[in-house]
Amino acid sequence: MAGLTIDELTRIKETYKDPSQGDTKYNVILCGGSGCRAKGSLKIKAAIEKQLEDKGNGSLISIHLTGCNGFCAQGPVMKVYPGGILYQSFKEQDVSAIVEEHFLNNRPVEKLLYKDNKDPKGKTTIASTQDIPFYKLQHQRVLKNRGFIDPDDINDYIGRDGYMALVKAVTLMEPHDILRSVKDSGLRGRGGGGFPTGMKWEIASKASGPKTDRWPVTQKFLICNAGPISRSIVEIDPHLIIEGMVIAARAMGATQGYIYVREPDNLFIVNRLNTTLKKARECGFIGENILNTGFDFDNALSMGAGTFICGEETAMLNSMEGKRGYPTSKPPYPATKGLWGYPTAVDNAETFANVPQIILHDPAWFRQLGTEDSPGTKIFTLTGEVNTNGLIEVDMGITFRSIVFDIGGGMKKKKTFKALSIGGSTGGFIPESLLDIRASYADVVNAGTIMGSGNLVVMDNNSCMVHTAMYAMEFATGESCGKCVPCRIGTKVMYDKLISITEGSGVMKDVETLHDLAAEVKRTSLCGFGQTNPLAVLTTIKYFTDEYESHIKDKWCKAGRCKKLCTFYIDQSVCTGCTSCARKCPQNAIAGEKKKPHEVDQALCVKCRSCYETCTFGAVKIGPRNMFESQEIKP
Repeated sequence: MAGLTIDELTRIKETYKDPSQGDTKYNVILCGGSGCRAKGSLKIKAAIEKQLEDKGNGSLISIHLTGCNGFCAQGPVMKVYPGGILYQSFKEQDVSAIVEEHFLNNRPVEKLLYKDNKDPKGKTTIASTQDIPFYKLQHQRVLKNRGFIDPDDINDYIGRDGYMALVKAVTLMEPHDILRSVKDSGLRGRGGGGFPTGMKWEIASKASGPKTDRWPVTQKFLICNAGPISRSIVEIDPHLIIEGMVIAARAMGATQGYIYVREPDNLFIVNRLNTTLKKARECGFIGENILNTGFDFDNALSMGAGTFICGEETAMLNSMEGKRGYPTSKPPYPATKGLWGYPTAVDNAETFANVPQIILHDPAWFRQLGTEDSPGTKIFTLTGEVNTNGLIEVDMGITFRSIVFDIGGGMKKKKTFKALSIGGSTGGFIPESLLDIRASYADVVNAGTIMGSGNLVVMDNNSCMVHTAMYAMEFATGESCGKCVPCRIGTKVMYDKLISITEGSGVMKDVETLHDLAAEVKRTSLCGFGQTNPLAVLTTIKYFTDEYESHIKDKWCKAGRCKKLCTFYIDQSVCTGCTSCARKCPQNAIAGEKKKPHEVDQALCVKCRSCYETCTFGAVKIGPRNMFESQEIKP
């Protein structure tokens, strides 16, 4: 198939029709992301169409299947226009009510609408998508097509300005113009340390590779690291990644690109990327003589083997070359000597996804949002003990308090905020007192953690920070490639020390040892993995020292997570004898007559927390280990 001409591209854009403004009475946009598919969105689509057909009203609606809507915890998600009425957390059996009440009688189904988190009784509903705080307080640029296009339909993407930035970049701009625009925008890598993107591409553009028979001396490579956040963009808007990569290739002189997928068993993502690359190639956006300009750039998938360390760029390059995924020391950096020894720029999908809009608009437009050192927007995954989980895009510089309590709707019922994990598996934690810091690279680093790819996990008062640090070191020990001594041995020693503390055999000297060792591992490790995995230890010691002291001095895990350092007992002055805890106990360790105070048989209790989490009266409490032996508290 011959590639599209610029005139044909313009005609596709002009004939595009927004799915929310179709020709039918109701235009339905249904989330087809992996999360909503798993919850039955495809079955819901089929059920709606069948029921309307059976009633002779098949032409009443049109249903458009889109990529992920970001409102993941509330899935399946469906928007109905006019009005943008949002249905969430509904099931196939609810379809008949939607068809009968909404589609046939124009009355939204109240019980399936979003419940306002600020209503303590949970009875206030919000019908329109634009009024729901989760959506209302976001500023979508990278995700501007979320919920409006079919990710597998390239015409949908073109209809919403897709590939127009590429046209501008290859027909009206020279490579140095693109580099200047990206540098002036202040765009920083969205996958880890936040290195200035334009500077990296400029270094690669000026570098030259070795002379070999395989490739000419001008060969350069461009690689997209399709990590965790990248998978979300692939689900929503995969052509945006491809367009950004082609523009980047034009800027730095690359002729071959690769999208590195670390988990090749994720067939949903692999198939979508293959479909996207095929259609982009058919339309002439990748391949030879792009848009008849003489510019050549091809793109392909490269499969990893699932290991976490291959998220580090040099380990990734070794993996792509067929070697073991070990990181290498830097310099030289990949921008000067990367894949097969040639200049290589490695960025994640979110970084590339920002590029088309910078080119289509201008650097000043990009800088309208964010801060001076961190302009633009940032995508985060918001999870944990917060009312509303999901994928969000916010201005850089927004406070984390606003993310948690405004966009996320605050803590779940009866939960108290304790900590926010920032930066994913190798990031750190901040306490409530630091929630007002801005989501910028400088502020996050000053707090002792990293922005990473944008994972935020909200933790409540039932979390033990010592136990959490131990879990982080368990992960680090398992995922360390073992190449360098600080990471290989240092993480294992930290893990062992934390196990001792959580089991009651720690001493206060261990805390000092942990801190010094973590600082040394951070300073001397070979790659970013070893340099960041100690952050969990450093930030928990810095901000939650009292919990370490409680574990060591009092032999008490007040959150009840470290089983050897806690005792679950029932406060008989509070217990109503409702029997809920007894019914939940897997060991039958709780006894007592109905409507009379119960007791826990400590010999049978396995400290599973079922009674503590079940009791709604606060009668089940957590005390230090062996508390009854020391007569500190009598049952």
